[in-house]
Amino acid sequence: MGVDLGTAYLVLVVLDARGRPLAGEYQFASVVRDGLVVDYIGAVDRLRGMKERVERRIGRTLTHAATGFPPGVPEIEVRATRNVVEAAGFDCELAIDEPSAANLVLNIPDGAIVDVGGGTTGIAIVRDGKVIYTADEPTGGTHFSLVIAGAKNIPFEEAEAIKKDPIYQSALLPLVRPVMEKVASIVRKHVSERDVKQLTLVGGTCSFPGMAEVVEAYSGIPTRVPAEPMFITPLGIGLHDLHTRKE
Repeated sequence: MGVDLGTAYLVLVVLDARGRPLAGEYQFASVVRDGLVVDYIGAVDRLRGMKERVERRIGRTLTHAATGFPPGVPEIEVRATRNVVEAAGFDCELAIDEPSAANLVLNIPDGAIVDVGGGTTGIAIVRDGKVIYTADEPTGGTHFSLVIAGAKNIPFEEAEAIKKDPIYQSALLPLVRPVMEKVASIVRKHVSERDVKQLTLVGGTCSFPGMAEVVEAYSGIPTRVPAEPMFITPLGIGLHDLHTRKE
């Protein structure tokens, strides 16, 4: 099992013994900010509810899970994230930085993984399949919603909803493009002197049409978005749990 406590979404995934997705659930929740748990009770309550619903669907009790954290957060915050998972009813001994988790799914030999979450953008540079450098800076999908809410004078929750609606996304691109360029500038700062020839974007924010094209145009580096980018990191967290327990 893998649990991803994101700034905008909580994600729970269950893998079978071969590492294939078996079940899962996600829900919007503002319980984490910039990698820090800011609503402990809310996070525990939501995750416990997700756990119980998934257990009913698959007819099995979920006993353990790994979790993830943005690169560079203090150890005390990693412990706080694990405490949330344990308080929700899991045994949580394992935590992995999010870009390393993503590469357990992507298997990139060389390049950079850019994990654009709700509040932060994490960068991991990979050489020979190993993460050799990580960084994390503020700016993510929450900033998309804030820009939309301000421009259209609507509540944040409404902005969050229309941001994900394909009907509105093409019209919203000019509004959020500066945020995309900010993400690209963060990436360029960290990779410019490290001979990175490929960027792979993950995280739910990267589902927004045009994200890869804007980042590539700004950074000058070929950029791709895999299918279902929101679930790449949670799946990798689950694989970390599976592989470690097998060892």
